[in-house]
Amino acid sequence: MKTWRELGRLPAWLGADHGGDRYGYEDDERFGPMSASRRPERWVRTTCGYCSVGCGMLIGVRDGRAVAVQGDPDHPVNQGRLCPKGLTEHHTIGADGRLRHPLVDGRRATWDEALDRLVGGFTRLMAEHGPDSVAVLSTGQLVTEEFYALGKLVRLGLGVRHYDGNTTLCMASAVSGYKMAFGSDGPPGCYDDFDTAETVVLFGANVADCHPLLAPRIMGPNGPRLVVVDPRVTKTAMVADVHLPVRPRTDIVLINGLLHVIFAEGLADQRYLAAHTSGAAELEAHVAGYTPERVAAECGVPAEAVIETARAIGTSRTVIAWTMGVNHSVQGTETVALLCGLAAATGNIGRPGAAPLSITGQCNAMGTRESGFTATMPGYRPYDDPAARAELATLWGITESALPAQRGKAYPDIVNAVVAGRIKGLWIIGTNPLVSFPNREVLEYGLSGLDLLVVQDGFETPTTARAHVVLPAAIWGEKEGTYTNSERRVSRVRAAVAPPGEARPDFDIFLAAAERLGVQDHLYPGWSTPADAFAEWRRVSAGRLCDYSGITYERIDACGGVQWPAPAEDHSLPLAGTPRLYGDGRFPNPTGRVRLPVVERRELSEPTRPEFPFVLNTGRTVEHWHTRTKTGRVTLLESLAPEAWIEINPSDADALKVRTGDLVRVASQRGEIDRLVVRVTAIVRAGEVFIPFHYDEACANRLTNDEFDPISREPNYKQCAVRVEPLPALSRSAASGASAPRSRRGRSRRGSPVS
Repeated sequence: MKTWRELGRLPAWLGADHGGDRYGYEDDERFGPMSASRRPERWVRTTCGYCSVGCGMLIGVRDGRAVAVQGDPDHPVNQGRLCPKGLTEHHTIGADGRLRHPLVDGRRATWDEALDRLVGGFTRLMAEHGPDSVAVLSTGQLVTEEFYALGKLVRLGLGVRHYDGNTTLCMASAVSGYKMAFGSDGPPGCYDDFDTAETVVLFGANVADCHPLLAPRIMGPNGPRLVVVDPRVTKTAMVADVHLPVRPRTDIVLINGLLHVIFAEGLADQRYLAAHTSGAAELEAHVAGYTPERVAAECGVPAEAVIETARAIGTSRTVIAWTMGVNHSVQGTETVALLCGLAAATGNIGRPGAAPLSITGQCNAMGTRESGFTATMPGYRPYDDPAARAELATLWGITESALPAQRGKAYPDIVNAVVAGRIKGLWIIGTNPLVSFPNREVLEYGLSGLDLLVVQDGFETPTTARAHVVLPAAIWGEKEGTYTNSERRVSRVRAAVAPPGEARPDFDIFLAAAERLGVQDHLYPGWSTPADAFAEWRRVSAGRLCDYSGITYERIDACGGVQWPAPAEDHSLPLAGTPRLYGDGRFPNPTGRVRLPVVERRELSEPTRPEFPFVLNTGRTVEHWHTRTKTGRVTLLESLAPEAWIEINPSDADALKVRTGDLVRVASQRGEIDRLVVRVTAIVRAGEVFIPFHYDEACANRLTNDEFDPISREPNYKQCAVRVEPLPALSRSAASGASAPRSRRGRSRRGSPVS
């Protein structure tokens, strides 16, 4: 019998492909052994493009493709660590659904055709219907250089009055609250304050899910005392020393109660109050009625826990931080101002381990707030400040009359004008409002009536599907510039690979539009790269609170990121800039003091009732980002959370006769979602339910109320009345069918009970 060697061929079982070549390892010079398939030719240093934590990272590139990412061990924010989204971010660059060519009326077009339709269409509509007939909605995910260029194009080139960004959907109340209390936007604290604080109080901030790389700073064995104020038992609340599960919209009552204890027990910093605040007597008189017993009755938390928390804030270095649980409210602005007042009353401002700090949502929401020309002129310059207008006009070499005299409509008011037919042309950039804006059906109706809808994005989305013109844009990993994170740290963003097809960086698109309009040399004299925009922005920001004048790309490279203010003439500052604001006790208000607000809670405008007996809360999950435009296309992330769900308390589940894994319909008076997967869990209080907002196919914003903060114009995503209806048992087996919520990567049954 001949051997297989003599036969000259392998037996079938030895010739089988076991995939061994895919599991080889090679040594990388920087990171040691790693998968041969992911070992790059070079590493490109950049900053994460998801949330506002601002993690430094390295993109591995081979053969012109992004093949790996690693946390940057030298970056001061994350020191080499990344969350699940960051660890898979390179997969977004080559994901399915990228926009590769311009489209006009649904057909492939040239860039000349697309830009002519944009510029010509906007110009025509404004000529026929006036300057109020068009609007622009932007994002929080461009680089600062692009925001700065876009603002000049929109306001000075096109002359558009109504321009806002989707930062209004997440951070506008923080901005307005800072202005109400301090006189200006600008987060006062820094991440190092979490490390040095003795107490950290998180209001409506589930950092473990939403800002994961902040979690190690507050959850270590030697970390601060952690208090979490949140209606849900979130992942962050699970590890807290104290969890205060307040009822929806009662956070104002709790803060007033904390101030009551602080004043009543002599824990207020009277020296700080006298020297640096106004309105202390009025605030103390107002909170006198907010006894711990009243707070317990209205908020649903133990009076003893209120007293314990107040004493901790009043006797220790305390960081008071918040995010969307506070901002997403019709009283978001007032709540932020009240939190700033709580910090001031206890002297927890401007010193290490002591600060009020908003945790921003998007990777560069700060950059657009500072430079974007939306809520304010660049450099936090108010539209109605004659001195600020004159200064900016001089810097740009234009007449003061060329600057808008007022902000124009905010995001929800732009939508209202679209629905009413007054706005006829809309340019949407880097955002997907059909999934992210409340009361979706109203927006669907409004967009359908536009004469011209232009959408500029990196991916196909439900919003691009409705556009007359689609402009394909480069995304993170394909363009250059800077992001500014929640602690005012400016970090570099670099291109690792080229954009696909004919896609262009947003910066190049704005310059091309300006050329079509005939204003490129006027708006962007001598510009060719984002570095040119950054150089001008440095000059324009000089002398303002958000002073970038001393920040250069080289300085950023030297230390990983620089925190503004960093005046060019101040050589005494550390290389990394200014870690915290207001250390001198002086504030941008006319009096130089903190204004302490008096705030009363307003009742829910849509209380529960027999036909809608549950209060709906919405929010994020760690696996996904916003409307899943990117993360829904990453196999690993999508497989971890492939479908939306609803969290229902066990007592409510018993009454509804549903179990984990069952399917339900959820309805409000505005719309409904079919076939949501039940998770029976004590994470939510009886009478309340939670749905993540990421899923187009199970869009939570078909339910949410189009109610907005009257000052900031931020939506109230967190409280509306809904009902839950069990679906027939037969529907469970149909969950994977075409009529069920779709997943791009398949489906799985998830959701074990949590107690």
